[in-house]
Amino acid sequence: MGEAVQRRLMGLTAVVAALGMTATLSGCGGETGSGKVTLELVAADYGTGSANSSEKYWNAVAAGFEKENPDIKVDVNVYSWKDVDREVAEMVKAGKAPDIAQIGAYADYAKAGKLYSADQMLAIRTQANFLPSLTDAGKVDGSLYGLPFVASTRLLFFNEKLFDQAGLDAPETWDDIQSDAAALKQRGVEYPFALPLGPEESQAETLMWLLSGGGGYTDDVGAYDIDSAENIATFRWLRDNLVGKGLTGPVEPGELDRAKAFEAFTKGQVGMLNGHPTLMEDAEAEGVDVGMVPLPGVDGPSEGSMGVADWMMGFKQNGNREAVGKFFDYAYSDENVLTFADQYDLLPVTGSASAAMETDTKHKPLRDFLAALPNSQLYPFGKTSWATASESIKKNIGDAVAPGGSPESVLGAIAAEATQAENAE
Repeated sequence: MGEAVQRRLMGLTAVVAALGMTATLSGCGGETGSGKVTLELVAADYGTGSANSSEKYWNAVAAGFEKENPDIKVDVNVYSWKDVDREVAEMVKAGKAPDIAQIGAYADYAKAGKLYSADQMLAIRTQANFLPSLTDAGKVDGSLYGLPFVASTRLLFFNEKLFDQAGLDAPETWDDIQSDAAALKQRGVEYPFALPLGPEESQAETLMWLLSGGGGYTDDVGAYDIDSAENIATFRWLRDNLVGKGLTGPVEPGELDRAKAFEAFTKGQVGMLNGHPTLMEDAEAEGVDVGMVPLPGVDGPSEGSMGVADWMMGFKQNGNREAVGKFFDYAYSDENVLTFADQYDLLPVTGSASAAMETDTKHKPLRDFLAALPNSQLYPFGKTSWATASESIKKNIGDAVAPGGSPESVLGAIAAEATQAENAE
């Protein structure tokens, strides 16, 4: 049994033990519990249209919760991802914060003292059930404010048909990536390795490569370390060994957005790229046989993966602490967590739901992603400066791999902007 598997099983054992604990609300304050309460819930829409809108999911959750809690009503408001963070920000600014928000960031509200901490709202069993790698990213000053809602991890995807035709095995090291990409280019593959460092989501692609090179956005104590020697070496390698050798396709990485790279993969035009579960489903629906391996590192497969998560939070303004906590305890049941994750090809954020998904043969294609989640590293969501740092990465990182580009200068400038924003908090 491998060490990572042992760690994962030990983690699940701890979760099972924690679930045996008595479920009691901790913390004090909030409403007295008497009378009727109406909770306002604002959530993001993960669907692509009315047929799979998240509004249906939340209406069903609200109806089930209201049946069990007849004195609490839940008003559901779902907005598109491009609008939901702004809508919540405007509500808070106007003094009309929702009771519950499911959005992309929580740190600003936590730092401003507008959110309940988890231990003020949740039953012990609910808190104990979250995956530790996710709760670490939901903390500000040591307290959990951002409750993980759904998660995803990334793996290296490769087109099995193109690899078979070229007589290639799945890559395990950076050198393998380079030699495989060169062989694919020789056979006329349009994008031997698609490297989307354009402004859409290059902060994700960047982190995956930094982790595979032994670096990351922060150091062991959580301080920014964007221009570390490891990170500079990683981008030098990308510049010289992939981009500089013409192995990343016809679009410059700094101009290539993730959506375009993913679309090209589903059309069979890409040999390798970093992908997530939704791309796996989309590609296979188009007849592409998808191979998946952990992102190769310098000397072998990377130990850590990049994880992403979205967040739920409870606002203090209306004083509905107890009712909000009851709703969260209900919403985080295995049935609800698995229903949402299953509908949108995402990963559950709780230990018990992850264990259930792992043993369900229906979810076999997601097992590699599930295995990567406990050891994944997320963006430094707890920093309010992360929004500034992320924007700087999206705007500038492509220049680090451009012909004649200087990883030292680009990463140094991003680091300076991030540190300035951090010091201004």
